Amino acid sequence: MVRMATTQTPRFTVGFDLDMTLIDSRPGIRAVYQALSEESGTFIDADLAVTRLGPPLDQELSEWFPAERVPAMAERFREIYPTRAIAPTPALPGAREAVEAVRALGGRSIVVTAKYEPNAKLHLAHLGIEPDAVIGWLWAEAKGEALREYGASVYVGDHTGDVRGAHAAGAHAVAVPTGPCSADELRAAGADTVLPDLGAFPQWLREHAARPGA
Repeated sequence: MVRMATTQTPRFTVGFDLDMTLIDSRPGIRAVYQALSEESGTFIDADLAVTRLGPPLDQELSEWFPAERVPAMAERFREIYPTRAIAPTPALPGAREAVEAVRALGGRSIVVTAKYEPNAKLHLAHLGIEPDAVIGWLWAEAKGEALREYGASVYVGDHTGDVRGAHAAGAHAVAVPTGPCSADELRAAGADTVLPDLGAFPQWLREHAARPGA
């Protein structure tokens, strides 16, 4: 894990997921799957694959390749990724403002994602989103490791796996239904707060931070 250092003790720490929370990675990931399909000669339904974003890459690749080929295909996917996926991937509405809202209140923001960390950092740099740390290759409950390490009290994500990751760290699970999981699914998974999108996050954070013990 590569860290970005902070110079002041933060008032609190908020974690964010990346894919379909801060960025709409579907166009870029679709392009990578299409390139990998053409190169490997193996059919991949890229449109279907991008409806299932969240879990680790190997899980999706196992739908299209035999187990013995998955590690090599995953490595090739990550090699192709920078040239195919970064440019077409936009920030989701409210993403920059959500990260900036944390800093405005004296907090620290971190991104904890299942994505390959170098590629996650390329996305954030390209879009001008500047968290204090980026930690990759963690999924679901494993995200709790980084959230605990940084003392995160809130984790924001779009997937039921993100809710589990927040709870594994004892953090408040904020969910947005901008990815594959509906608001009802996120509530059923135990999300503590469900917002319509990140546009609602700054106001929620101000109210949350004002509560005693927050």
